[in-house]
Amino acid sequence: MYVIRLADGTLRVPQSLSSEDGRLIGNAYVDVQPGDPDYEQWLPESLTEEEAELRRRRWEEENDELEREFLAFKAQQEDA
Repeated sequence: MYVIRLADGTLRVPQSLSSEDGRLIGNAYVDVQPGDPDYEQWLPESLTEEEAELRRRRWEEENDELEREFLAFKAQQEDA
């Protein structure tokens, strides 16, 4: 999940909620407005909606080698 910078400057910051024992309950985006205390922290890593979509598309198109490497690693772990 990426920090998304909207046209009006609002940042959509991913946030996860987990239970006390660490299980993931859900993922969501929280809007952070210019002037909010955390805004400057998230701004440098934010992407426009178009940049985020381009990364998603590129990942889908170019992840075959990484997926093969992961599956090989996973198989090694299961054999160990």
